[in-house]
Amino acid sequence: MSLASEAEEAARAYADWQHSVAGVLAKSRRIDAAELGPEPQKLLETVTYDGVTVAPLYSPRDERPEQPLPGTFPYVRGADATRDVNAGWLVSARFGEGADASDVNRAVLDSLENGVSALWLAVGGADLPVRSLETALDGVLLDLAPLTLDAGTDAPLAAQALFALLDARAAAGDGVTDRTAVRVDLGTAPLTSAFSGAADVALGDAVALAAEAAARSESVRAIAVDGTAFHNAGASDAEELGAAIAAGLEYLRALTESGLTIGQALGQLGFRFSATDDQFQTIAKFRAARLVWARIAQVCGASDFGGAPQHAVTSAAMMAQRDPWVNMLRTTLAAFGAGVGGADAVTVLPFDAALPAGALGVSKTFAARIARNTQLLLLEESHLGRVLDPASGSWYVEDLTQQVAAKAWEFFQQIEAAGGYLAALDAGLISERIAATRAQRESDIAHRKTTVTGVNEFPNLAEAPLPAGAAETGSVARYAAAFEALRDRSDAYLAAHGARPAVFLAPLGPVAEHNVRTTFAANLLASGGIEARNPGPLAVGDGSIAAAAKDSGAGIAVICGTDKRYAAEATAAVEELRAAGVGTVLLAGPEKVVADADSSARPDGFVTARIDAVSVLSGLLDTIESSSDSSGDTGSKK
Repeated sequence: MSLASEAEEAARAYADWQHSVAGVLAKSRRIDAAELGPEPQKLLETVTYDGVTVAPLYSPRDERPEQPLPGTFPYVRGADATRDVNAGWLVSARFGEGADASDVNRAVLDSLENGVSALWLAVGGADLPVRSLETALDGVLLDLAPLTLDAGTDAPLAAQALFALLDARAAAGDGVTDRTAVRVDLGTAPLTSAFSGAADVALGDAVALAAEAAARSESVRAIAVDGTAFHNAGASDAEELGAAIAAGLEYLRALTESGLTIGQALGQLGFRFSATDDQFQTIAKFRAARLVWARIAQVCGASDFGGAPQHAVTSAAMMAQRDPWVNMLRTTLAAFGAGVGGADAVTVLPFDAALPAGALGVSKTFAARIARNTQLLLLEESHLGRVLDPASGSWYVEDLTQQVAAKAWEFFQQIEAAGGYLAALDAGLISERIAATRAQRESDIAHRKTTVTGVNEFPNLAEAPLPAGAAETGSVARYAAAFEALRDRSDAYLAAHGARPAVFLAPLGPVAEHNVRTTFAANLLASGGIEARNPGPLAVGDGSIAAAAKDSGAGIAVICGTDKRYAAEATAAVEELRAAGVGTVLLAGPEKVVADADSSARPDGFVTARIDAVSVLSGLLDTIESSSDSSGDTGSKK
């Protein structure tokens, strides 16, 4: 078949699909298909927080030119053409937080023996003492297991201790003939730490360390461009990339001004980005990150040095405190996306990372083992590392990669137009842009347009209360925080009264009629820590509604039924509930179903799928708590 014939056939197939889409949408909306216009599929499109449009179907019409092979500019398909496909990416794990050097050493060696292939070590402050670095790394072969430090303001001391250790090993004959095989990242991040507020060295100190690192025979990078600082504050994918490359360019200016060549300066930078449970966004994000940074290197006249290493860390913002076992699924998707997207090293956060140590009654070693094995299953059983850039050629992924890269570059240009990273940071441009995205995401989660499983959908109300202090989230804008604050209020109510805050459900008609809305209402209420007391089918006029409402002991009721039954019985049900002493009566459904009702018999509110659930549930808890306090109630009926 000729290319022209293939194009014609593809166009016909797409037109047939459009016709089918129009038919389905017209039927569901009860309108004529002609009313949907010539492109009905646009009604199925979604738009990301970056303004990227995701189509419902990708076809040959979306095909983009094939990208160069891995290891070739612009490195979209990966910076390393010779990566060992039998090993895949580096399985990184974090150690040293608040621990004794001997304990750290045991944990490190055990992890290396069981699949970890890269170390991320917290040093200084309340973590592993700098003076204990040699003990912690005893027996660790740094030519086989790359090391990244996280030393904050102690980075210069930690670097000197590490350099002394490397020199001592070389003098003693450690068997490493190619010193460049020893790979170390000193992890200084002054520019991104200036955004997040984390303690770090000054930019001048980082530059000085970079100069010293560039002169060593080992492969040492001094600076980590930490995009997770922006992600944790609420940034979108393109915002994280745009701000990170702006910071990276600021580093390049400082490094070259200090005397390093552009090639040496580029060699001193590595990038750290967050990986989320949106697998396709994550795949595209890491590919796009390489593309935009390669462009920076090209403009600087050093295209061959544009393949900076990428360290992926599963998102701290997506981690939930409630039903935290679901975090295992989130991190699996994130690790998958980062690995397929070409990250050089991946760190999976433990599933209980958002909780205080021991809050779930599981050991730290268990959580660490699950995090490690998540990657090992992907690498050794699913063999995801066997192919470099397996997403290459996907119409969807290639299009998404280019769009994310374009949006990231657009944000980067806005930062440059403001005078560069530091000037934009001081002017508030970066924080204001990220705050707007965060507010939009929080609104979507509050309205349950965005699902956080186990939190705003399918919550487990029987879950044990969290220990005191668990709600503290630090600098991370966790997606689940608003709903979990409601659950914390429910826990406090339970501790004070011996029962959860409760709302009475008034199901009208048989189960087949009310089940959809009673299930919806119960799920919604549970996401705020409120128990739904459902007595089963009730009828208007026989006294069952009033009797069941009084027996429930709840001061709030939600009427549940079909729109048709509401038209005939909703107002009477409202009157019966009020006569029974229920102070607040809501209806599960739209306001239009009782539009003609007399004001005295109208519900006090309406519960639908797109309400601001956080606001509504907070109001219900306010009412319940106020009623309980005023009555001196110390318990309630079950």
